[in-house]
Amino acid sequence: MGSSKKAILKRASDWFLKKQESSIILILLLFSALVICVNPAFISASNIINILHATGFTLVVVVGMSLTLITGGLDLSVGSVYALGALICGMACTNGGLPVPVAILLGLSVGVAAGAVNGVLIVKAGMPPMIVTLGMQYMARGLVSALTKGVPIFPLPEDFVAIGSTKLLGQFPIIVPLAIAIAVVGHITLSRTVFGRSVYAIGGNQEAARISGINIDRTKMTVYILTGMLAALAGILMSARLGSAEPSTGTGLEMKVICGAIIGGISTFGGMGTIFGAALGALFMEALTNSLTLMKISVYWQNLVFGAVLVLSVLLDQYKRVLTMRQSIKSTEYAAAEAAAKK
Repeated sequence: MGSSKKAILKRASDWFLKKQESSIILILLLFSALVICVNPAFISASNIINILHATGFTLVVVVGMSLTLITGGLDLSVGSVYALGALICGMACTNGGLPVPVAILLGLSVGVAAGAVNGVLIVKAGMPPMIVTLGMQYMARGLVSALTKGVPIFPLPEDFVAIGSTKLLGQFPIIVPLAIAIAVVGHITLSRTVFGRSVYAIGGNQEAARISGINIDRTKMTVYILTGMLAALAGILMSARLGSAEPSTGTGLEMKVICGAIIGGISTFGGMGTIFGAALGALFMEALTNSLTLMKISVYWQNLVFGAVLVLSVLLDQYKRVLTMRQSIKSTEYAAAEAAAKK
């Protein structure tokens, strides 16, 4: 009986180490059980829909951030680009009188431009991603403040606002299936395409990727452009939901997105992680925000909790890397011992 228990524990341990999503699944289940004990309203149908609604916006940005982190990069500008894309789209609709589709394309173009600038400075000029994207964060946020003077763009056209109020099956806001579709496309791209393999290869060992013939500059440029575009798309969809382009929207989003990606199994060192895990991380972050609000915890304390979760998620990431490395060493030593015994 004791040996069977040990075998079960070993299989569970192996699964925990091999599955990058194992940590977040465990954390999400334990956290949900704890919150339900404190406030059963957490699992009400309306609240679950609220969590999924909020997760949709975060997930769209998390997909782009995941690509960036897997390459070993970082993008701190997504929150500001989120706001800038929404603002340009809102101004084009309201002040410019442009058709809604054209205004949306303009908003997306802003995200593409911001991502392209980040990519050029990081790839061609060789500047550190943190410095470049932090600079872009301030520039984009400054441009939002200069254009609005702190005043929201309101009201937005009814055709545009209707996008945010559209619901699937009369229950789920349109952002939910859209975000899931983007995540599925991201997952397939990473796991089934040459581009996805290039992203992992660059994050794992950039020099080896270069020697193997991967176009590192083009891959990184594409990743930063996609990240900027997805951030702008999420901001545009949020402005449709609110019915106005708010200058303060997206503030602090970059930390929530990075935290969600990391706690979902995306390695801070690059080369590891999945979109599925990052999606679970985004869900956890919004469930955390929702639960803290339900328990009437001040927003200032919420920021403290987010910071603690970010630090703990990085610690968990490093701990799993150490365990994986030790297991790999043991497996190598065992294989070597078996080979020696056969001789």
